[in-house]
Amino acid sequence: MQDPNADTEWNDVLRAKGILPPKEEKEITEDDLVAMVENTIENKSKGKDMGDMGLDELDEMEDDIDEEDERMFEQYRRQRMAEMRETQQRSKFGEVREISKSDWVTEVNKAGEGIWVIVHVFKDGIPLCKLMNQHLSNLARKFPQTKFLRSVSSLCIPNYPDKNLPTVFVYLEGDMKKQFVGPLAFGGMNIKQDELEWMLSQTGAIATDLEEAPRPAVKDVMNIAIRESAINGDDSDDDY
Repeated sequence: MQDPNADTEWNDVLRAKGILPPKEEKEITEDDLVAMVENTIENKSKGKDMGDMGLDELDEMEDDIDEEDERMFEQYRRQRMAEMRETQQRSKFGEVREISKSDWVTEVNKAGEGIWVIVHVFKDGIPLCKLMNQHLSNLARKFPQTKFLRSVSSLCIPNYPDKNLPTVFVYLEGDMKKQFVGPLAFGGMNIKQDELEWMLSQTGAIATDLEEAPRPAVKDVMNIAIRESAINGDDSDDDY
């Protein structure tokens, strides 16, 4: 049986005579619109993806587009401008700022909608805290859309025990999403920057390009050490 929705002359005749109902127009989605624009200018873009083009390049491309596609292209251009403005507004950090207790509410709890905040509570003179500061400074530059802060423990949390340092809190819109407390949470002085990056990415605070954990989780390492210790203990007993 012939498809009544097919674009044929016979179906057009049947529709004109009222035998077939009018063909339903397919709703064009945003994805369809983008695809249509990209297909139209594919040969004029020299293989460069439109998502990678700047506004000047889009302006030049607009001059070469047929009048028929101008409306769609302008809509796509406005969309790209909005996306670029949003990215620029969110990429406004890029460094680790130091705060005190009086700054906490403003800088952490009221950081803003959609803003992830990573706070390192530390103390000078603790080697692991110094290492964490170095790693976090590098990550702050790598992920400027996330706010990175640090605060001396005695200035932000009275009587906070040194055994809990370093501590890293992860916040989103005033809610604490994750906390890493004490040396064991980070695997001690052996922690590498990419390992810390992976840990923070699992909270949602940063979007890493790492595809898997650089090393087993800290808990897994501890369990392996405990099992190996037990095995070694059994072997020692057999010698006596």
